[in-house]
Amino acid sequence: MNAPLAHETAASIDAARFRAAFRRLVGGVSVITTGTGPTRTGLTATSVSAFSAEPPALTFNLARSSSTWAVLEGERRFGVNILAAEQRAIAERFSGFGGVKGADRYVGAEWTSAVTGAPLLVGALAALDCEVEEAIERHGHILVIGRIRAALIGTSAVDPALIYAHGGYGAA
Repeated sequence: MNAPLAHETAASIDAARFRAAFRRLVGGVSVITTGTGPTRTGLTATSVSAFSAEPPALTFNLARSSSTWAVLEGERRFGVNILAAEQRAIAERFSGFGGVKGADRYVGAEWTSAVTGAPLLVGALAALDCEVEEAIERHGHILVIGRIRAALIGTSAVDPALIYAHGGYGAA
C-alpha cells in the first residue's frame, strides 16, 4: 500500500515541488523535430498527447524561450518521433545532454520526411508528420496543437517504448 500523501495547499506549491510531483507521472518519450539544413533543431518531450482522431491531431508543449520554438514558429511544421527504449541516446541528445545543440542533435541517426518535409526518425516506434494548427501561449509556455498529415509506423509491434519517470529513463 502507498504511503499517505502529505497535505499541501495551493499557496505552498513552488516550481521544485511541482517538478517533484510530475516526476512521478510516467510519460512516453518523443523527440519533436523541425527546421531544414542548418536550422534543424528539436527537443525531447514527454508532454505529447493525442488530441483528436477526427481529424487526426495531437498536442505538446514547450517553453516560449526554447530555441526550438523560434524555428517551429516560422516553419509551422514538425515531426513527433515516438522513441523505442533502445533510442535513449537520441532522447539525451535532443534534451541537450552534453551541450549538443541545433542540427548537431541529428548526427548519428537516420532521418526521412513525408508530406510536410519535417524531419522524421527512421526506426522510431512511430513518426508523425505534423503542421501547426494552433499555438496557445500561457505562463511562458506554448501549447501546440498539431494536425497530423502522415504517420510512419515502425515494423515491430513488440519493441518496448522509452519512458521517463522519477527523473530517469526506462522501458515499458
